[in-house]
Order: sequence, then structure tokens, then C-alpha cells
Amino acid sequence: MLGTLRFRLTALFLTVVLVFGLVSIALAVRLFQDVTRTESVRELSREAAGLADLYAQAALRSSDEGTQAPAFAARNLELATGDQLFYVGLSLFPGQRFGLTRLPRSALGDVDLPRDGLVTFEFTPPGDDTRLIAAAQPVRLARGTEAFGWLVVAKPVTELRAQWLTLLGRLALALAVGIGLAGMLFWWLSRRLTEPVLTLTRATQDVAAGHYDVEIPDSRGSDEISLLSDRFRRMVAKLAEGEQLKRSFLMSVSHELRTPLTAIRGHVEALREGIVCEPEQVRSSLDVIASETDRLERLVGDVLDLAKLQAHRFTVRQEEVDLGRVLDHAYHAFAEEARRREIDYRLEGVPEPPVIFSDGDRVLQVISNLLRNAFRWTPDGGRIELELAADNGTVRVDVADSGPGITAEQRSRIFEPFISNDVNGTGLGLPIARELAIALGGRIELSSTPGSGSRFRLVLPAAVDV
Repeated sequence: MLGTLRFRLTALFLTVVLVFGLVSIALAVRLFQDVTRTESVRELSREAAGLADLYAQAALRSSDEGTQAPAFAARNLELATGDQLFYVGLSLFPGQRFGLTRLPRSALGDVDLPRDGLVTFEFTPPGDDTRLIAAAQPVRLARGTEAFGWLVVAKPVTELRAQWLTLLGRLALALAVGIGLAGMLFWWLSRRLTEPVLTLTRATQDVAAGHYDVEIPDSRGSDEISLLSDRFRRMVAKLAEGEQLKRSFLMSVSHELRTPLTAIRGHVEALREGIVCEPEQVRSSLDVIASETDRLERLVGDVLDLAKLQAHRFTVRQEEVDLGRVLDHAYHAFAEEARRREIDYRLEGVPEPPVIFSDGDRVLQVISNLLRNAFRWTPDGGRIELELAADNGTVRVDVADSGPGITAEQRSRIFEPFISNDVNGTGLGLPIARELAIALGGRIELSSTPGSGSRFRLVLPAAVDV
């Protein structure tokens, strides 16, 4: 549970939200501190300025009636705001009678009390540990005269801190509620995000176990997970197709191997049990055994060649190849069969056959496979042409026959293994030829019309870089 992608995503999201929330709270509290401090200083400054004028007038009267108004104002101010009133100096009148508390100059420390203008500061009064924020206003009897003292209006800093802590508590509560709601929402969203990944995980386990019939929901989105699902679905389809081809290949190989083996076994048992005893019959059985053995040998060799080609474990040499000599060799290899079957067998080339860089033995093998296929399907008395041409940086070797032709349906599968209607063939010649052509850097093209023969074309680059 703790190690799941869903949990890690949610934890990462909540961590980001928590860090962002804490930074936001810190900035908000800091801003609130600045605002409240500025507002308190402004308020203290207004009070100090107003009371300074009032006490200056009281000092001029120097009577009991003159002291009543300032004392009453001081008491009302303390009751209404909780501010504390002090005086520094004011030796011309008894400050205590005006509701003021005398403050020695030394209590202010390094605070500079100007003779003109207002000043704000923080200090701790004697005999008290409470830190105060204060505003001091000089008191003078008349405008332009020398100040004879300072009126100090102060309030505890703890009052501001209480406001800050109250705000901090509310913001922390809001952050906790927000994180809880965001966590539940993202937990739900992460489920929707990770569900396709979990589905793919289960599907990979099924595919690893050899089950390719897994169901992957079709996702039409363009996000990364949708693209991953689409690619995985295609991969599974390719794997399933490959597995089906492998099974078909093995079944076909088993069938093709069983046919000659059955024939060989039947004749061997007949010879062993004495069923075949006449010299002519024995010779006939031995001919069948030899023929089927040759067929079995060709089949095993072709299967091995095709397996190597498809596994890309087939090496190709790079050498100068005289295509004229290769075609001449391939042509004469089938000349005797053409003469025996009265087939019009022709070789047509160019005056100066090109020399390419390739593997001569493999090129000869491709052409021989194409010729063998042509002779297999061309009737006696038919026509087979072997042509060589070169232009536009390529060379072309055509093998054309006058056989029955190939239908469109047959053309779509003609290069698949064991797709052959000839009981004497292995059905591997054309697939091997195509794989070899690809390994040589070329290709095989096919054109055919049912009833009019077929033309197989080997196309190779003039300079093959394998």
C-alpha cells in the first residue's frame, strides 16, 4: 500500500500543498504583522499628538481645573484602548495628577527623543518585563517654543502577538482542512490516473505467462498513458500474431517432416517384413526412400536457413560480385531440366553485366530459388526467361514463367512459410528468397496474372552496404 504509485503520487502532492501552504501562511502572517504594527504606530501617533496639545494647555493653566480634562482624557483612553501613558520630563507640572506615569529618560535606552516631531520605538519600562511599542510627542507651551518634555503613549507588544497568533491558528486550521480536502480529491483523481497503469501491469503479467488474449480498455486520449496503452495493445497483437505464426510454423514443419518419414518408414517396414522381396520392388522402395530422404534433407536445411534469417543470425559477406557469372551459373544449373521437359529457357542480359558489392553465394541462392519455383509451376513445353537489367543505381534480375499464374489471394501469402500447393516442394523457397533479398539490402517484387504466368523480380542496389 505504502509503496504503490497511487500512494506516492498522493504523498508527493500533499507535500507540495503543505510546503506551499506553510510558505503562504508565513508570508500572510508576516504581512499581517507589518500591517498591524503600522496601524498601531499610526494610532499611537494620533493619540500622542492629540494628548500633547491637551497637556500643553493644562500646563498653561497650572490649576486644579486645568488638570481635570487631561486626567479625564487619560483615564478614558486607557479604558478604551488599554494604552499606557507616560511622560518624560514635564517638570513644569505634576504629571501624576494628569493621569501620567513618570518615565526616566534612561528607561528608553538609546532612543533619541527629538525636540521637534514624533518618534516611535519599543522599550521595556522599569520594574516590568512587558515589552511596549510606543509613540513619543514633544510637549511645548506654544508653537515655536522649546519642548519641556515628551508625552509617551504605549501598548504591549503582546496584544499584537495575540492578534498574530489568532490569525496563525485560523490559517493553520484552514490549511489542515484544505490539505484534507485536497488529499481526498487527489486520492480519487490518482485512482483514475493509476488504474490504466495497474491494468497494464496485470496485462504484462498475463502476457509474460503466455496469455495474449488480455483485454486492455481502449483509450482515445492523447496523454502519455493513453499512448502507452495503445502501444502495448499493438505490441500484444504483434506478439499474438507471432505466436500464432510460430505455432502454425511448427505444425507445418511437423506435417512436412511426417510425410517423408511416413513414406520412409512404410517402405523400410515392408522391406524388413519381406513384403517387398522382388528385385524390382526392392529397387523401387529404395528409390522412394532415397527420394524422401533427399526431400527431408532439403526441408531441414531450408527450415534452418529460414530460422537463421528470421532471427537475424545470418551473416552476409561483402565482396565484388559479377552478376553476369552468377546468372550464367544459375542458368546452366537448370538447363538440363529445361531440355528434358522441352521448356523454352532463355537468358537475356546486358552487354556489360554490372559488378556489385554483395554476397555472391546468397545472390545465387535467391536466383536459384526463384528459378526452382518457376520450373515447378511451368508445364512441359512452356517458357521461362531469366533477364538482367541495370538502371537508376539498381540492378534487376527477372524470372518470368508461363505457369498458371497467381491469384490476388495467393499473392498476399505467397511469401509465407509452407504456403505451397506442390506436394514435392517444401513451401520455403520463396520465403527464404525474400529474407535473403532483404538481408542483401534489396527486395523481391511480384507481378502475376492468373492464366498468363508470373514474374518475380530481384532488385538490388548497385552498391550494397551490408
